[in-house]
Amino acid sequence: MKHTICKIFSFDAAHHLPDYEGLCSAHHGHHWTLEIEIEGFPEPKTGMIVDFKILNSWVKELIIDKLDHTDINNLISNPTAENILSWIYLTLSLSSKFQFKLSRLRLYETENSFTEIKL
Repeated sequence: MKHTICKIFSFDAAHHLPDYEGLCSAHHGHHWTLEIEIEGFPEPKTGMIVDFKILNSWVKELIIDKLDHTDINNLISNPTAENILSWIYLTLSLSSKFQFKLSRLRLYETENSFTEIKL
């Protein structure tokens, strides 16, 4: 039977929106929350799609270590929440290390505002 698992990550980073006229055009920071959901069939031996510890280390290496305590504008020219999540999706998808099927990504810019990619 197919299952999904989800791991939640967080990081602190600053950004500004150069192509937007409003408050977010000024440099500011957020405590971002990222949800990564993968789907698959549990391995018969382990009963798991992937060990949460392994998933944690991959996402930390590929995503969190690159974004945490940074100015995201140095990585993404127009770092809206949507563009940041697209960068996260592409980074995971193009990595040979991350070999699992993503089913959903969700990035919270604030406690009650998020963008989502459903695959």
